[in-house]
Amino acid sequence: MKFGKVEQPELIDFTIPADHPETAGVLGKNKDKGPSNIFVGCAKWNRQDLKNFYPRGTKDELVYYSSQFNCIELNATFYRIFPAEQYEKWYDKTPDDFKFFPKMTNEVSHLRRLNDKVYGIVDRYLEVTSLLKEKLGTIFLQMHNNFNPKNWDRVVRFVEYWPKEFSLAMEFRHTDWFNDEKVAQELYHLLEENDIANVLVDTAGRRDLMHMRLTNNEAFIRYVGANHESDYPRLDDWVKRLKAWELQGLKNIHFFVHQNLELESPLLSAYFIKNLNEAFGSELKIPSTLVQPSPPSLF
Repeated sequence: MKFGKVEQPELIDFTIPADHPETAGVLGKNKDKGPSNIFVGCAKWNRQDLKNFYPRGTKDELVYYSSQFNCIELNATFYRIFPAEQYEKWYDKTPDDFKFFPKMTNEVSHLRRLNDKVYGIVDRYLEVTSLLKEKLGTIFLQMHNNFNPKNWDRVVRFVEYWPKEFSLAMEFRHTDWFNDEKVAQELYHLLEENDIANVLVDTAGRRDLMHMRLTNNEAFIRYVGANHESDYPRLDDWVKRLKAWELQGLKNIHFFVHQNLELESPLLSAYFIKNLNEAFGSELKIPSTLVQPSPPSLF
């Protein structure tokens, strides 16, 4: 994932901004309603991307990956809609408590850009994606960088069309969605009224995407490491912020670890999970081949 990549990450202020003033109100609606649901994973499971993660002789990468992590941000579905048999195989290969968080096909987000012709595609996508059954987590829709607020009517129509039985998160990247206060407020309220998560992206070159505005009881976070020693303290800061949100009422944490160059996403994930378990009292499995007591000195 090279979105937001910079040449000198040491020059970036990675401080997590203060919460948006309305985030506390959103979280407060669900306070004291049980323990948090925490899912942490990578974006892909294929061996080429997750360097040195799979033991020698691993025959099925998904089977092994799902024995180590409790979820996957399923980026493969961005590029095409797979046949029904593929979703059934993914379902059968993974443990009962595993979840997939699939990306909406780019036909909807990038090629047709939420125009009136996307709805048949959405129906076809959901028909096969629903075969993941209870292992289906939140589906997320990532809009193109140049999809701007001039397309507001398309967003409204899409949100109104979306079947409410499927959890949805939306990621907007054009700066005007966040830097124009009137536009931002309209967007946040639309998402909040329809129980849609507002995706947070933590990446070096686009700090404006750290709007810190939650729109429902789900923190859907896409963390992009910079292949730099700062990746680890950034994760420490996220543990602190998520714990603060939990105290305010947050129940659903969906955190996906990327890097500009996917070299150590499993290592970063293991480090993050270990610290989450300590802060939350949770018992998420730490990938067994990657447990380390402190950040490795690889930089």
